[in-house]
Amino acid sequence: MINLQPYESPGYFGLIIGLLLPIIIGLFYGKRLVIYETIFSLTFLVLTFGGKDWHQGLALIGYVLFELIVIFAYSKYRLKRNRTSVFIIAVLLAIAPLIVVKMTPLFTIKSSLIGFLGISYLTFKSVQMVMEMRDGAIKEFEPILFVRFLLFFPTISSGPIDRFRRFKTDYVNAPERDKYVTMIGKAVKYLFLGFLYKFILGYFFGKVLLPVLAHESLAQRAAFFHTGLSWPLIEYMYTYSMYLFFDFAGYSLFAIAISYLMGIESPLNFNQPFKSHNVKDFWNRWHMSLSFWFRDYVFMRLTFFLMKHKIFKNRIHVSQVAYLANFLIMGFWHGVTWYYILYGAFHAVAIIINDIWLRFKKKHQVPSNRWTKGLAIFITFNVVCFSFLIFSGFLNTLWFK
Repeated sequence: MINLQPYESPGYFGLIIGLLLPIIIGLFYGKRLVIYETIFSLTFLVLTFGGKDWHQGLALIGYVLFELIVIFAYSKYRLKRNRTSVFIIAVLLAIAPLIVVKMTPLFTIKSSLIGFLGISYLTFKSVQMVMEMRDGAIKEFEPILFVRFLLFFPTISSGPIDRFRRFKTDYVNAPERDKYVTMIGKAVKYLFLGFLYKFILGYFFGKVLLPVLAHESLAQRAAFFHTGLSWPLIEYMYTYSMYLFFDFAGYSLFAIAISYLMGIESPLNFNQPFKSHNVKDFWNRWHMSLSFWFRDYVFMRLTFFLMKHKIFKNRIHVSQVAYLANFLIMGFWHGVTWYYILYGAFHAVAIIINDIWLRFKKKHQVPSNRWTKGLAIFITFNVVCFSFLIFSGFLNTLWFK
């Protein structure tokens, strides 16, 4: 059996569009073909996690069963009591498989037996369920719908990260014909834009330019250690930033396009991030489903906890600690390596400095015009690109290998 990596080959798109036709026709006439959609989704899950990756398929099945048990048990308990300790245990259990997968490389060169493609994004969905049950936003646990939400295959491997209540609204109610025709139009647009981003621009920056600049940077390693700077490294920084954006944004556009064709309006992931006026604005535009997830389920909840227990008297210090924790956790989520953790810490410090500057700007009425806005965009772009150089791990290669 062959394996198909999501959105990586023309054959994948040909197969998926062909098998999507009955779903598209059904939705056009206001019918959601639940049985066919289930078979369709299972087919692509098998093609993705079967064959030589059969162990990932088994890990995925085990993961889904585990999360079902955890969330079902908490939903039953939640109906009777609402103890914080049990809520914390439920969250820790929901996130435990991901922690094991992320920590395994520290102890062995082999990957974790319970790891599989997309475990991070499924964990975000699972933790979200527990937290929204705790809040009372989700009144009843619906196991079958939860599994459909968890295994919604267009977004299973790399997002975007949807919210259960929003997904449920789309899934239960097929879109009106006029709305669905509009969704089809957007899907076609996103598919073509995704091809431009991932297979043309992403390929050019990532496969053509990046290896050359990496080789030149390593060749001038001595000059770098002497001056702390080299032009190939600077070029590498900007090129990697472009590659990271176009490759990931293209992938996200494919996932959103297929979601739209299935009648599900998965959230957008990017909104012209390199036009950001500051770092906070950047995180409102870059990988938005992830940054908003961390904002809602880490930053805001930690901020509320710190204020409720009056751990810090100054609200500014509360937000600063919450930012630091939020981005450090995000760094650890990417991987337990120094450059991912430094990447998270770098953005935490950047956003804290940005908040200090915004308060200073407001207090002293610093002028704002097109020139200052242009300068803000330029500075933000370079700060972000430098953070991506850290994120790339290339400095680890340059310094230690």
